[in-house]
Amino acid sequence: MKEIVEVIAKALVDRPEAVEVSEKEDERQTLIELHVAEDDMGKVIGKQGRIAKAMRTLVKAAATREEKKVTVEIV
Repeated sequence: MKEIVEVIAKALVDRPEAVEVSEKEDERQTLIELHVAEDDMGKVIGKQGRIAKAMRTLVKAAATREEKKVTVEIV
């Protein structure tokens, strides 16, 4: 899941070297945190959050295949 978020984010931003993705797992769910440069934040979120929502939808679809619950946060 982490790799999916990283590939999408790096394709969207102007400074792909500033993209950092961390993954935290516990018994019930996995939390993926996406850190980008402040000036690239709007590109990752998109108008009215459409890009962020699409990214979360892709990750949830991939997680469903593995029977996991995944949450994506953009920090």
